[in-house]
Amino acid sequence: MRAAVAVSQDADDPLAGLVLKDVPVPEPAPGWALVRVLASSLNMHDLWTLRGVGHPPEQLPRILGCDAAGVDEDGREVLVYPVIADADAGGGDETLDPDRALLSERHDGAFAEYITVPRRNLVPKPEWLSFEEAACLPVAWTTAYRMLFTQARIRAGDRVLVQGAGGGVASAAISLAAAAGATVYATSRSESKRRAALTWGARHAVPTGERLPERVDVVVETVGEATWSHSLKSLRPGGTVVIAGATSGANPPADLARIFYLQQRILGSTGCTRHEVVAMLRMMEATGLRPAVDRVIPLADIHEGFKAMAAGDVTGKIVVLPTDTPSTDH
Repeated sequence: MRAAVAVSQDADDPLAGLVLKDVPVPEPAPGWALVRVLASSLNMHDLWTLRGVGHPPEQLPRILGCDAAGVDEDGREVLVYPVIADADAGGGDETLDPDRALLSERHDGAFAEYITVPRRNLVPKPEWLSFEEAACLPVAWTTAYRMLFTQARIRAGDRVLVQGAGGGVASAAISLAAAAGATVYATSRSESKRRAALTWGARHAVPTGERLPERVDVVVETVGEATWSHSLKSLRPGGTVVIAGATSGANPPADLARIFYLQQRILGSTGCTRHEVVAMLRMMEATGLRPAVDRVIPLADIHEGFKAMAAGDVTGKIVVLPTDTPSTDH
């Protein structure tokens, strides 16, 4: 089968280490399932791996791809829950298992025609989702769902700021928060992404760093150094910043005086649980939410897709197909 494989790492030229090659179809271990991948999608995690961030070189070569939707050996349509972990080791929460791994970290990922995963990681794909839409959800959308509802515990009427509108997590957070009845503000340097944020449900979309009409209850932060000061200044006393990424840098000035004087809460968030995947799908069905798909590309064009993502030329998710033909389901 054809697969996109990370064979080396380079902080300055990450895509030099990504090659398309033929590899054997994997054999599932006991308790694991073989899934024919019909769609996947790009995540920044893939680029971090190629840059050598958080991924030991001894774990190469590795088929990349954290998101997958497809069909299992019994013909059931599934999306793949991407956290491979022991929920019991995390006290019932897979994301707290110290030995957890995201798909493509210690196990081959989804940029291939087939993938093997533990059977408990298979989630039935609702018929109202296409495979392309389903492939957008496992990492970005579930990350946003956990940030908003498990960690920040937003409620209808809350004011929420989403930094960096346009990326996968940010676009999901805008849609999910708006559907929950929050007043959503979004920021972006791009005028076109600000317009897109309004179509996803944001009340206002402003240039990055611009003062908001009011202070917010919750900030969804995935950008890091470039937006951190603005996030704290935009937050009301007693409000919450929830962090699930730092694409512009992970070491901003802490501004501890502001944090303790205004009693602001800073929460980290990583991944999601399988239960949260199912809960999010129920919410999406009830509200009619669908992920924003920037483009659909064949596996052969994956390098171009990554270049667009690295340049910030993406609004929503880039979907990758293992063949040149989009799926025709639903």
